[in-house]
Amino acid sequence: MNNYPHPLIAREGWPFLLVTGALALGLTALDYRVAAVVAWLVFAFVLQFFRDPGRVIPQGARAVLSPADGRVVKVERARDPYLDRDALKISVFMNVFNVHSNRSPVDGVVINVWYNAGSFLNAALDKASLENERNAMHLATVRGQDVTCVQIAGLIARRILCYAKVGDTLARGQRYGFIRFGSRVDVYLTPDAVARVAIGDRVRATATVIAELPA
Repeated sequence: MNNYPHPLIAREGWPFLLVTGALALGLTALDYRVAAVVAWLVFAFVLQFFRDPGRVIPQGARAVLSPADGRVVKVERARDPYLDRDALKISVFMNVFNVHSNRSPVDGVVINVWYNAGSFLNAALDKASLENERNAMHLATVRGQDVTCVQIAGLIARRILCYAKVGDTLARGQRYGFIRFGSRVDVYLTPDAVARVAIGDRVRATATVIAELPA
């Protein structure tokens, strides 16, 4: 799997920055002041959307890290639709002002990856987990515990990017994907995992411990 040091601005955003930056510079050079101001505002939005900061990884082998920046919208007992098992489900909703890089919540080996085409409902809705376009990844930890991490497109999002492949080994906090323009990530853990966040909490990818796996 391709991995790269955090460059502050995600590589997925470079084409958008080149286009919006060139447009803003061109309008400025032509002295189209109002249009130039709008173009520079668009450029600033794109710049903040595609920021990709490095993060300090918390210690603790049992810690499950947040795979995304955003707000916790679900902490519940649920059925993992990919592994057909009972699970603790934690969902993080990302708005357009959050960092949209997705990071591995645990150390593990990628056992399977599933892509499902679907709708583009508001990612904060419950039915988005099963109806929206999504990409799921099954990780097995060194202790043999299963973790399912699901990237879900949102109302504005139109592109899910997952770079992980079956057989890859991911480290906690390692960048494995990206979702453009508003989305959600669901994490399904073993039912005896203990949640360390509550609905409404703000979390940061890698930096926030959202749960602990059993010993």
